[in-house]
Amino acid sequence: MELKKILIQRITEINDEQFLKAIRTILDTKIESEVMLLSEGQKLEIQESRKEVVDGKFVDQSELEAEFGKWLKEK
Repeated sequence: MELKKILIQRITEINDEQFLKAIRTILDTKIESEVMLLSEGQKLEIQESRKEVVDGKFVDQSELEAEFGKWLKEK
């Protein structure tokens, strides 16, 4: 908590608006990365995707790259 107090004090001493905006951007990014709110549609898509993985309905990255390589050679 001491660090938090020091940062608050230092920020209150800053008058450079651009610098304060940069700090706000950093803080907003941290908050957004911690909390991710999903819509019901997004939650359903995640559930469906998880089921597809369990059912084996996916393509492995290496397989996809091999298919892509073949496709590029044909072009």
